[in-house]
Amino acid sequence: MTELVKARSEEFVVQPASRGQSQNNGADKPRRQTMCSRVQKWFYDRFGEYIEDFRFQPEENTVETEEPLSARRLTENMRRLKRGAKPVTNFVKNLSALSDWHSVYTSAIAFIIYMYAVWHGWAIPMFLFLAILRLSLNYLIARGWRIQWCIVPQVSEPIEPPKEDLTVSEKFQLVLDVAQKAQNLFGKMSDILEKIKNLFMWVQPEITQKLYVCLWAAFIASCFFPYRLIGLCIGLYAGIKFFLIDFVFKRCPRLRDKYDTPYIIWTNLPTDPQLKERTNVTASRRMQSVSRTNVTTGAPQTTSRDDEGGRYHSTKKSSFHEIFSLPETERPLPACDTGWRCCLINRDRKMPTDYIRNGVLYVTENFLCFESSKSGSSKRNKVIKLTDITDVQKVLLLILCGPMILTLLNPF
Repeated sequence: MTELVKARSEEFVVQPASRGQSQNNGADKPRRQTMCSRVQKWFYDRFGEYIEDFRFQPEENTVETEEPLSARRLTENMRRLKRGAKPVTNFVKNLSALSDWHSVYTSAIAFIIYMYAVWHGWAIPMFLFLAILRLSLNYLIARGWRIQWCIVPQVSEPIEPPKEDLTVSEKFQLVLDVAQKAQNLFGKMSDILEKIKNLFMWVQPEITQKLYVCLWAAFIASCFFPYRLIGLCIGLYAGIKFFLIDFVFKRCPRLRDKYDTPYIIWTNLPTDPQLKERTNVTASRRMQSVSRTNVTTGAPQTTSRDDEGGRYHSTKKSSFHEIFSLPETERPLPACDTGWRCCLINRDRKMPTDYIRNGVLYVTENFLCFESSKSGSSKRNKVIKLTDITDVQKVLLLILCGPMILTLLNPF
């Protein structure tokens, strides 16, 4: 009995203890939650600003407002461009003066220092030191110091005060001057960009081939020779080329035209307008050669409309001199024996049917003959003497005449 009583008393003691532990576990859960929230809050306070920077946001397409055309604004922008490009132009002028030995002592000292630095491998530190020195001088100039050092003497340009009241003719002349400067500037920039593009696009294969071989040689040399030796060779060549070879070439233009490879490559690179002009010249020469061969051989042309794209067989049974009321000696030239498709534009007529007439053009020794495509009326045909033609021009309306009228006008 005593053992049973002890066992029951132990059970009663254990049950309240287990209930107390469950209550303690229930109290620990909100404590853990508060700790987690505190940690999260602390982490967000410390690093939340940086995390928000990495949040992806949709790009905003902002449309810039374009200013209306103004003569004063255009002139001001051109002056700003000139002032902004002045440091670059001064730097280029100083380099050119060093290469031309404008100041013998300055060029000699610069040549000796450069070659010594390249020979000992100090070329990069030298350029970095010069950049630091230039920034230091700019800082002193910004502080009010008067420091002016340049190889080429600067010429002070007179500053024109802006005029408030301008007449219409003065405004028009001002716009023309600014437009001419902008045209020349854009033309030079376009020539440079087009030459670079044509160099890499194999427009002139014999020129691009030289660049291709040089790149392969540089690649093979970089694989087998140490970089220090390659840098030494490049630095020595650049110094000798800049200070000595260019000086000789500028004084002797004939030697430059024969042996200055970079200059020859750059001058022989064509621009896009030059390429277009060359293609037009070659096409006209081909047409002339074809016409000459046809005249010498006397072979009749039997090409159809589909073969040539512009020639057209006349299906009318009447002879040529009967259609145009010409002597029997007048015959189409061999180059246009079957005619050329074209349009006759009569600006005096207001009706669309009379304003533009489609037909075929023939050229004889003395006449220019137009045969209308509408049959049944010989009044629509036109005959013009070649002696009455004073000028032949290409106009925008040639697009309506088809591509063959362009090849017809090229020989003229």
